[in-house]
Amino acid sequence: MFVLELTYTAPVERADALMREHLAWIDEQYAAGVFIASGRKNPRDGGVVLAVGEDRAEIERIAAGDPFAEHGVCAYRITEFIATRTAPGLAAYQQRLP
Repeated sequence: MFVLELTYTAPVERADALMREHLAWIDEQYAAGVFIASGRKNPRDGGVVLAVGEDRAEIERIAAGDPFAEHGVCAYRITEFIATRTAPGLAAYQQRLP
């Protein structure tokens, strides 16, 4: 599992101008089963996404396709972790230690 932390590298107005494209990209990742939660950070200096996948390179490729990243509006910090415990509603994403 992965935590994707977006931090704006440009004024928030530039992010707002790309928001429709960004949200369409987010929706595509939900439809593909990659994203399971997302939202703005508070204070609003970026966002956070919880993603599932086995391959870090694939998650990095997906993040690079975000219109925010393509237009230099944000930088991504990607943290991989092993979700050994989850809430009951997320049990399908529970992982075992290697």
